Parts: sequence; C-alpha cells; structure tokens
Amino acid sequence: MKNSAIKYLFIIFSINIFLFINDIIYAGNEKMKIKEEVFGKLKTGEKVKLFTLTNKNGIIVKIINYGGIIISIKTPDESGKLAEIVLGYDNLEGYLENSPYFGAIVGRYANRIANGEFKLDGKTYKLAKNNGNNSLHGGLKGFDKVLWNALPIRNKDSIGVRMYYLSKSGEEGYPGNLEVGVDYLLNNQNELKIYYTAKTDKPTPVNLTNHTYFNLKCGGCSDILNHILYINSDKFTEISDELIPTGKILSVKDTPLDFTKPHKIGERIDKLDMGYDHNFVLNRQGKKLSIAARVIEPETGRVLEVQTTQPGLQFYSGNFLDGSIKGHNNIVYKKHSGFCLETQRFPDSPNHKSFPNTILKPNQIYRETTIYKFTIK
Repeated sequence: MKNSAIKYLFIIFSINIFLFINDIIYAGNEKMKIKEEVFGKLKTGEKVKLFTLTNKNGIIVKIINYGGIIISIKTPDESGKLAEIVLGYDNLEGYLENSPYFGAIVGRYANRIANGEFKLDGKTYKLAKNNGNNSLHGGLKGFDKVLWNALPIRNKDSIGVRMYYLSKSGEEGYPGNLEVGVDYLLNNQNELKIYYTAKTDKPTPVNLTNHTYFNLKCGGCSDILNHILYINSDKFTEISDELIPTGKILSVKDTPLDFTKPHKIGERIDKLDMGYDHNFVLNRQGKKLSIAARVIEPETGRVLEVQTTQPGLQFYSGNFLDGSIKGHNNIVYKKHSGFCLETQRFPDSPNHKSFPNTILKPNQIYRETTIYKFTIK
C-alpha cells in the first residue's frame, strides 16, 4: 500500500513538472489559440473535425480533416478590418457535393497525367480519366476526398494540425503503399507553413500540393483581375489544348505569361483562350526555400507571398468557376472569382524524362515545404 502511494505521488509530481516545463516552452505563443470541434458527418457516420487556428495578430485559419481542406483564412486589411480571403463553403455538404478542390490537399499526383497512364519499370499503369482523356489531381477519389487522421499540434513558435493518410497500393491505379503526412502550422509572423512528407514500399509517382483559391479583396465577391501578381519565373511548360505539357520549356518573354515584373492579372488575360492555367518553371537553385510568387490587392492593401522548395508553380485564374456555386456567406463564385498558386512538380512528369523526377522509391522520403505569408503593403 505504501509503495502504491509513493508511486502515485511520483506520477502526480512528474505530471506537474511536465506541465511547468510545458508552460515555459510555450509561453511565447500563449496568445495563439487552437480549437477542435465537429464540422459534420460523412455518410459512413465518421465525424469530420474542424480545427481553428488563431495567432496573436488575429489571423484565423480553419482546416478540416476531410481532404485536409483549408476552408477559411481571415486576415486584416490595411485599416485592420478582418475579412475572408479564400473561397469555400460554410458547411461540409458543399465539399461533399460540388467542390472544385477548394482548399484541399491534392494527390497522389497533383495536376494532369496524359491519357490517364504512365510507364514505370517496364509496366504501364492505368489511372482514372476524370478530366477528359486525362487523369487530374489523383483521380476520381484523390486525397481531396478522403478522411485524414488529424491531431492538433503546438510548438514553441506555432500551432497547427498534423494530417496523416495511408494510400494503399492500387488506390486509383497507383502502385505502392504510400504513407503521407501534411503539417499545417500558423505562427505569429503571419505565416501558414505547409510541410509535406511521404514514403512508399514500391516506386510510385508523388506530387502533392494545396489547392486553395484566394481572393485577397473579399473572398470571392468580385473578380481577381485587379490583383497585382509577380511570379519568380522566366520559363513555363508549353501545353496542348488539353492543358497537357508538350515537353517544351519556353521563355515567358513577350507572352501574357510574363509576370517577372508585377502587373495586374487581368491586364493580358484576354490574350489567352480561357485564362491562366499554366505551370511556371521557378527560378531557383537546389532545394532551398525561395520565393515563388507575390500578390498585392491594391484596394485592401493585403499581400500574399508564396515561398516553396518545389520547382514549379501552377497559376490558375479560376477559369472554370461559372456562377453555379454559392460559397461563404452565399457568395456566388463566378469566372475569375479566385486564383490558385499551386506549388508542385511539373504536370505529366512521369511521361517526360526531361522534367524533374517525381518517382519516389522505397529508400527515399518525399519532403517539400510551402509557406503562405500574409502582410500589408
């Protein structure tokens, strides 16, 4: 009995010491808050979790573990007024019924794979054709449509959510069991950091990104054509009418794709058939984190800067939004209501040997980082 009492007191003492040390470690982010609640239920009865992250400056990021979706980001304008800056839904049903990848993690292979197939180690793998004759963003049930395991995390200088998903061999036609981890971390420097990791037991293509639609003015209540965009890229991958790379890498000079000097998104968009949906080859050396793009909304003064370790950036100007979707606050999302800056490997890379490698092998770990930084001009 005496030994049990001593053991109990030791456990209580250890817990108190842990809590004391924990308070010291996290004293620097005491004004950062993370809240977990239920967002809804799937048809299977599984609960979907909503995580709300708030930093000391009042920036709010909301993420659900269905699709790893960023459903909301609210940031202040130059007068301090907080407002929505992304497109999305206020309820789970919207994401389940009709969502063009709003805010989601996309994979196993983000972007398009031509003819829904690729060859690897002498074998041809057939994928679902969910975009004309091509496979897009992982297929019929990509990572945007699965329930991720998720836990809140609190670090010394940030708070966030850790997502995990096991994509089994054969899922959507891809080989190998793929273990995927995605960490979303918000800090007091107004940065939302996204860390991607993956490992496999069999060679497989991997290309992960986030598909958030931004509108820094009003979260989709007007178009994004007056946003001023800079892209750190001198080249782009030429595409066919089906938006599949031809294999050629061309200069942006003297084309509507030249954003090496900042200019309005709508300034030359009418020179393109639909709008922007192009992969830019980023100016970078090695794997170090570097700037990919910067966007300024002149009326509100909001600025979004994107940094990444990835070699490519897909700039998409919301060309297929057609007014059929009502999102946050019943806003109707029309053509060009939002833009995406998807950091990535190049589209259709498994079918182009000259493009950066996307094949992950069992003895390797896939690691990529993207940062969204929110400031005021």
